[in-house]
Amino acid sequence: MKTLVGGAVAAVLGLIGLSVWWKPFFQLLAGSIPVILLAGGGLALYLGFDELKDTWKKGDDDEEADDGADSYKQKIDELEKKIETLESKKS
Repeated sequence: MKTLVGGAVAAVLGLIGLSVWWKPFFQLLAGSIPVILLAGGGLALYLGFDELKDTWKKGDDDEEADDGADSYKQKIDELEKKIETLESKKS
């Protein structure tokens, strides 16, 4: 109950303060918006660059994985040929 009364009093005082000091409030708001945009843009640039670095690293790993996959495919083809030759000799 104390929280409800305290919240109501704070909301009324805030509304009164906003109506009395509306011009300084909007000046403060106008001054803080560019700072918030600058900080948000910097954070977005940092996270985007970090994600780009991760994709570059994945690209290098994928190339190495493709080389390994090609060698395994060659080995499988060789083993299949050996199996076919052994089956043909057996028959």
